[in-house]
Amino acid sequence: MRHNRGMAEFIAPVHEVPEAVETAGTATIPSPVAAAPTAVAGGRPASSYGAGSQPQAPAVHDVSKPAIKQQVVCFSFYKVMPEWRRLPAEEKAAHKAAFAAVLKKWNKPGEFLSITYSTIGTRGDVDMCVWSIGYAVDELNKMRSELMCSPLGGYLTTPHNFLAMTRRSQYQIDREDESETEARGALRPGGQKYIFIYPFWKTRPWYRLPAEERHRLMKEHIRVGLMFPRVKINTAYSFGIDDQEFTVAFETNYPEDFLALVEALRDTEISLFTLKDFPIFSCVRVSAGEMLDRLG
Repeated sequence: MRHNRGMAEFIAPVHEVPEAVETAGTATIPSPVAAAPTAVAGGRPASSYGAGSQPQAPAVHDVSKPAIKQQVVCFSFYKVMPEWRRLPAEEKAAHKAAFAAVLKKWNKPGEFLSITYSTIGTRGDVDMCVWSIGYAVDELNKMRSELMCSPLGGYLTTPHNFLAMTRRSQYQIDREDESETEARGALRPGGQKYIFIYPFWKTRPWYRLPAEERHRLMKEHIRVGLMFPRVKINTAYSFGIDDQEFTVAFETNYPEDFLALVEALRDTEISLFTLKDFPIFSCVRVSAGEMLDRLG
C-alpha cells in the first residue's frame, strides 16, 4: 500500500492552554505491516472499552491536568458523475491533480489530517471516502469547500456525510489502551488496509436503564469484542451535530475478522437496544492519487 507523508501523521491531543497548543506534536501512524497483529493473542481489542469497564458519571476534568480539546471528525463519501469518466484522459488527469493538491495542502501535522479510501466495487452509491480529523468545524468547512470548488468537484455528489466529535467514554477503563487513556479525545488511525464505517443509533429505552444494568450489558459486549484483537474501533459522537448518535469506524487488515465480530455481536443481549446501524461502508485505504486513479 502506498503512503505519502501527509497520510503518515495523526492528530495529537491538543490541550486548551496556550503552552500545550504551541508544543502539541504528532506521532507516526504505524504502517499496515507494523500495525497488523500476526496472531490473535496479545493484540488490540476490537472494542474501544477494554476489559472491566465500570459505569460512572460524566467525566469531571482533573484540574491538575490541562483539558483536552475535542477533535472534529468527518467521513465524506463522494460519487463521480458518469459524464466525468467520458472526459479526455488529459483533462481527467488535471482534475485529479487539482483535487489531490487540495488534500495535500490541508494535511497539516498536528492540526488537520485526511485519509483517503476507495469504495469502487464495495458500494454502488459512492466511489471514494475522505476521512478528516481536525479541531474546528470551520476548518473542515473550508477544506471541503476547496475540494468541491476544484474542477473534479463539479462532477461530484456527496450521497453520505457523517460529522462527529471525540470525547472520553462514559465508561471507566481498567486496562491501559491507547484509545482509552486521558488522551481519548484524540483518534489514532491505525494504518490498516480496510475500514468499515457506519452511523449508529441506540433505542431510547437504553438511556432509561440504570447504570448498573448498562454495565452488565456492556460486559458481554466487551467480552465478544476482545475475541477479535485484529480489529480496531474508532468511536466518535454525533449527538446534536448530525442525524446519528455515534459514528464508528473499524480498521483491520482482515475483513473476515470484522464479519465474524459483527455476527457475534448480533447474539448479545445489548443488540436489542440497537435502533439502527446502517448504511455500512466497506472501504479500501489507498493514497489520494490511487483513490482518484481508481475512479477511471
